[in-house]
Amino acid sequence: MGASEKKSDSSFFYVGRFAPTPSAHLHFGSLIAATASYLCARQHKHGKWLLRIEDIDTQRSHSKYSKSIIHMLEQFGFQWDDEIIYQSKRTQIYQNTLDSLNKYTYPCSCTRKQLSALTDDLNIGYIYPGLCREAPNNPDSTQFSIRLKTNNDPICFNDLCQNQKPFCQNIAQDIGDFILKRSDGLFAYQLAVVIDDAEQSITHVVRGADLFDNTPRQIYLQQLLGYDTPLYLHFPVAVSADGKKLSKQNRSPEITNKNKRVQLIKTLQFLGQPITHPDDFENLDDLWKWAVQNWDADLIPKKMAIKYE
Repeated sequence: MGASEKKSDSSFFYVGRFAPTPSAHLHFGSLIAATASYLCARQHKHGKWLLRIEDIDTQRSHSKYSKSIIHMLEQFGFQWDDEIIYQSKRTQIYQNTLDSLNKYTYPCSCTRKQLSALTDDLNIGYIYPGLCREAPNNPDSTQFSIRLKTNNDPICFNDLCQNQKPFCQNIAQDIGDFILKRSDGLFAYQLAVVIDDAEQSITHVVRGADLFDNTPRQIYLQQLLGYDTPLYLHFPVAVSADGKKLSKQNRSPEITNKNKRVQLIKTLQFLGQPITHPDDFENLDDLWKWAVQNWDADLIPKKMAIKYE
């Protein structure tokens, strides 16, 4: 079984999670994320590790990939505590929380085409200039997103891996008012992840550095909602020789059942852990025992990305 017996939350001092989006099969970049978060949790005597399926974006997600990801995690020996949470089943919770933020939000009628015209650099993206703060920019529009008002107070945090200590961001100047609910009715990642982390009592978020600049927005939301802020560790993302992130969007190859020990050791090496050889272990269980005993998060390279051949 992938999930171990449920335990009382009061006995845990470390609660981590792995939260994949089921838009494709598990790939090496996802295996890195699962391994890093898993070992950070399992190294603690009272550590707890949860699995959450982030399928809130129904346009990208598919149940066949959810099943595939869960199956592959089981095949690789991951064991999670408590039942698996599916974001697609929590929409009413997200709506209730969004309603509680009513005084900080407003409807926005701006289209993607309008906003993309605000910048010549599509790699950087636009900073939302508050076009709908006082009233909808397109009053005749039938579709509205919901944006969160930001302010000029800097949001700072100390990352447990990256060297930018502290990292501070003025969200109003760098991002602008950001979306909590899309015009198509789907809830934004920023809102869903903050609510889920709080309700699951997550104490540590271990994830790729590609999500590093999302953190201030999430901390800002946590502050508005009165939630505790977890500690964050952002490990380097794996990129191909041409600098593209290993991801579902870039069609990275899926991992397979073959040579699981070899793949796990490559994952540990990527994360800066002591190099060893698959033949040093009789089976996958022995490898996991060794990995838990020898895991040292301080050895994770303090980089935003590493090329993976």
